[in-house]
Amino acid sequence: MVLISAAVCTKTGKTLVSRQFVEMTKARIEGLLAAFPKLVPAGKQHTFVETESVRYVYQPLDKLYMLLITTKTSNILEDLETLRLFVRVIQEYCRNVEESEIRENAFNLIFAFDEIVALGYRESVYLAQIRTYVEMDSQEEKVFLALRKSQEREAKNKMREKAKELQRQRLEAAKRGPAPKGFGYGSGSGLGSSNFSSSAGYSKSPVAITAEADKLAESLASTRIGASSAAEERKAPMKVMKLGAKSRNVDTFLDQLKSEGETISQDSEL
Repeated sequence: MVLISAAVCTKTGKTLVSRQFVEMTKARIEGLLAAFPKLVPAGKQHTFVETESVRYVYQPLDKLYMLLITTKTSNILEDLETLRLFVRVIQEYCRNVEESEIRENAFNLIFAFDEIVALGYRESVYLAQIRTYVEMDSQEEKVFLALRKSQEREAKNKMREKAKELQRQRLEAAKRGPAPKGFGYGSGSGLGSSNFSSSAGYSKSPVAITAEADKLAESLASTRIGASSAAEERKAPMKVMKLGAKSRNVDTFLDQLKSEGETISQDSEL
């Protein structure tokens, strides 16, 4: 017996659960499943339908079909026995054989199908063994779940501690009371505005501070140059007065020479 595929489908051809046991393309399997409702004879009760390449072995389940696709060379009696085991598996995991129940228990059904057939051949198992194999616990899964629960527990504890810390800070702030009006950024007092200005000044970048220092140095240098030029302008009239004083000394000297009897020409006076 070579079992190609096992599926649960509706009478209209809609596939709910399907498991493939041999290597075959997806398009090929979908084509075989889609062709099955058209091959079922109307008004007649049969358990299998054959085509040129495959054999459909099926059993009605209310509004659904339990369907096995096998080769034409397989033993029909073994096919029917395997079909009955598949039906019992469906009844084991689904309380009501309905579309919603099949979808809800799809993974359990697929795991059970894998225990019945391996590589296209029927395994020597019974329903009790299948139930045991499907329900077997995994030690790695248990470790993983325990680790995840411990991580979630630690995260919740950290969140509680953080919430308590925030609540404690709020209570301490409420006990201290509101901050004084003069130390805020409000426009109620000059001290607050001065604090704002100082804080704004400290918030400047080093490049801006350096540029302001350069501008201040340039202004001081220009002030010094202006002050020196003004001082020179004030000193200039004093020099003129000194020249005038020298000319008066010369006239006095000439008058003294004349009084002593010296003759002085006009050119020398000029």
